[in-house]
Amino acid sequence: MTANVTMYTTAVCPYCIRAERLLEAKGIKNVNKIRVDLDPAQRQVMMEKTGRRTVPQIYVGDTHVGGFDDLYALDQQGRLDPLLQG
Repeated sequence: MTANVTMYTTAVCPYCIRAERLLEAKGIKNVNKIRVDLDPAQRQVMMEKTGRRTVPQIYVGDTHVGGFDDLYALDQQGRLDPLLQG
């Protein structure tokens, strides 16, 4: 079983694209994308939940991973795969 992944994103965000590619390489095909550029209220929700205003903001299940750099660091530490497997 793989965990649900949610990503706050915008249409033209290179780090969002990199995060999605890394997740795809890990076998995650369906990322629940919340477009904060189309729905400004969602950016406010994201900021209240994460304390951050930049995208991407990535959740694996209920765990806030952070942005792309955080996701990549987890992968480098060998901690991303177990998280994704739920």
